[in-house]
Amino acid sequence: VQLQASGGGLVQAGGSLGPSCVASRSASRSNTWAWYRQAPGNQRELVAGITYMGSTKYADSVKGRFTISRDNAKNTVYLQMNSLKPEDTAVYYCNAERSGWGTPKYGWGQGTQVTVSS
Repeated sequence: VQLQASGGGLVQAGGSLGPSCVASRSASRSNTWAWYRQAPGNQRELVAGITYMGSTKYADSVKGRFTISRDNAKNTVYLQMNSLKPEDTAVYYCNAERSGWGTPKYGWGQGTQVTVSS
């Protein structure tokens, strides 16, 4: 399975970005999908997740600011990020969940850089 994230960029604090991630056709459309991020010197962390039926989960640090959504027909997952903060700066990746939150299923694909300036 190939994962391709795009839509990051450079934005000022308080701004918005809406990256997306497309999975190759071999990925199961019933997957639970998640966004992760990794800042320099930090471990990769779970940001948000969404089940096939649309139930969502968010890290405390992004609750109320980020919204995850998916298009099952397109095997695409989205992350709407509002009220961005400098601490949101990281490379953002998507992955399916193997069993439970924080258990990535596939190899990591290309992430997308998000940089928030103060």
